[in-house]
Amino acid sequence: MTTSAAGTTGTSGTSTSYLIPGIRVTDHAVPVPLDWRADAAGHTGETITLFARELVDPVRQREDLPVLVYLQGGPGGKGPRPTGPEGWIGEALKSYRVLLLDQRGTGRSTRIEGGILRARGTAEQQAAYLSMFRADSIVKDAEHLRQTLYGGRRWQTLGQSYGGFLTLTYLSQAPQGLSASHVTGGLASIRPDAREVYRRTYPRVVAKNAEFHDRYPHDVDQVARIADRLASGDVKLPDGDVLTVRRFQSLGIDFGMKPGYERMHWLVDEALDDRTETGLTETFLAQVLARSSYDDNPLFAALQESIYGQASSGATGWAAQAERDTRPEFAETARPLTFTGEMMYPWMFDEIRALRPFADAVNLLAERTDWEPLYDLDRLAANEVPLAAAVYYDDMYVDAGLQLETVAHVGNAHAWVTNEYEHDGIGSPRVFPRLRQMIAERGGALAEEATSETMARVVGAVTVTDAAEPATEATPTPTAPTTATNEETR
Repeated sequence: MTTSAAGTTGTSGTSTSYLIPGIRVTDHAVPVPLDWRADAAGHTGETITLFARELVDPVRQREDLPVLVYLQGGPGGKGPRPTGPEGWIGEALKSYRVLLLDQRGTGRSTRIEGGILRARGTAEQQAAYLSMFRADSIVKDAEHLRQTLYGGRRWQTLGQSYGGFLTLTYLSQAPQGLSASHVTGGLASIRPDAREVYRRTYPRVVAKNAEFHDRYPHDVDQVARIADRLASGDVKLPDGDVLTVRRFQSLGIDFGMKPGYERMHWLVDEALDDRTETGLTETFLAQVLARSSYDDNPLFAALQESIYGQASSGATGWAAQAERDTRPEFAETARPLTFTGEMMYPWMFDEIRALRPFADAVNLLAERTDWEPLYDLDRLAANEVPLAAAVYYDDMYVDAGLQLETVAHVGNAHAWVTNEYEHDGIGSPRVFPRLRQMIAERGGALAEEATSETMARVVGAVTVTDAAEPATEATPTPTAPTTATNEETR
């Protein structure tokens, strides 16, 4: 495909190149089938636009560099919008062309939002449409880009969170397209079961709440006062939605990120003001709306449980709500109030404006049992593509135990288990280089680029490390690291 500063159009789509500070950018938009299953032979059915953004160091733009595809977290996540060569992107640009993919249905890849979904017809038609935006379709999209934009050359992947789920689907469907894979905080269970996921993650959320209370004990009463005020049912957000206690509780989804406790602390710090009509400040209400509206990523909520959909495990059946109903500590009347985590509930699709158009379709998805398989267990067991994964021991979103069970099953997979980072550890300048080093030390695609940085001792397939001392041995079950980590530890 030809690229130019002004942009060109070809038979496979359009491309436009330009500069941002420190990065040469090329935007690609190509048509792909909406339904790869129906259109695989001739691609004659309905198409959608797939958008991807290539980044390269301007000094190296004419070099034959390997391609690193970033598989964004989600579901329903668009690629990052970089402002310069910072963080992991800056590190990657030293060695790669980086491809940022807007997953189908997000960003500039035929974005889905409420009005667009309503136009698809009945609830059944809407649910069928949403079912085409899962990992299996995203991987086929990526493979199409590899074939059409890069001549079928193997590339590498970096999968963050849900991007790790996509990585396992990629290794199941098209391992011939990959030369190496890196995963941060996101090795899915290869025997997905939504009920088991939430049985494991709710206790982690309880622990995160306890840590928040320990760090900011004076916020416990502040949070209770806010909840008591919301219980009246007459507090409205700037968009007209009623702010319920349970919607306020849902802000705990942030507790799995490094600054999550601080963001909650400063939110509640200036929440109350008896001089206002509601007793709550406009600043507080505006921030709650911004954090819980899902205006920018409705698919994150709509597809949250369907990523675990598997014929072998039956319907997902609103598993997060079912598990919550067994845990009285999450009641709206409980004090101290317990915040929830990465759980989506049926009431959200009634109470949140941006999600209401999805309600009927999402209810049908929750009942569905005939899901296409996302993982090929035999192919994963025989995998030869080097896979290096950072498993965060305290991860609130993706259970470390399930991740290590996956490592034990997938061939040529190696894990670095650490409690030094939260789920957003990819933001550290040390995580991606560490994964590259793990692959290089095992003779992978990046062996010739190995650095002299001292690495922890590896035992079997799993490495457990700490910021202060060498790693200790780990078993396939998530035993805690034997020493405390540095100041980044929660």
